[in-house]
Amino acid sequence: MKQDYFSANNIKYIDYKDIEILKKFINPNGKIISHKRTGVTAKNQRQLTSAIKHARFLGLLPFVVK
Repeated sequence: MKQDYFSANNIKYIDYKDIEILKKFINPNGKIISHKRTGVTAKNQRQLTSAIKHARFLGLLPFVVK
């Protein structure tokens, strides 16, 4: 089973401004990768999803990649 990325790196808060980390959890088409594939806990997956959506709304991340 995969280890939670955020627990392994001692990240308490998933920040929407940290684009490099958020990009690791988005596939090449711009979709959010499920927690089953990434090994992130359900709690962190919810925080991650809201951070990605927040970053998308502010224009830091794309909604779709063409």
